[in-house]
Amino acid sequence: MKKLLILTILITISLPVLAVTSYDRYGNKTGSYKTYGNTTTQYDRYGNKTGSYKTNSNGNTTSYDRYGNKTGSYKTNSNGVTTQYDKYGNKTGSYKTKGNTTIQYDRYGNKTGSYKTDSNGRTIQYDRYGNKTGSYK
Repeated sequence: MKKLLILTILITISLPVLAVTSYDRYGNKTGSYKTYGNTTTQYDRYGNKTGSYKTNSNGNTTSYDRYGNKTGSYKTNSNGVTTQYDKYGNKTGSYKTKGNTTIQYDRYGNKTGSYKTDSNGRTIQYDRYGNKTGSYK
């Protein structure tokens, strides 16, 4: 689920190349994301490619594993709600962003966590109870 947040942040910034590093709640590096144009590539903490995301002209995103096989998709409606689907088209969750906060929900609409971005551009990830679980910078 955290992939979508990073993807959204990266795609909305109009830089030709952008890199973001993810950390666990203790500050240990867990991976990174690099965006070139409309494609974001995900890497593990050792720099090995683990997947990618490609956004089309409609703003819909398709996710792929490290071999290029489709693993899912994300579609955003006019109300700013992004729905996540598995590779078969089944709904797996959703996200709603308002201001600097994104709240994630499971496929039944139950809150599963949230993300908040501070004025320094750092995004903090929280579980459903408000406990910090990670960050992105």
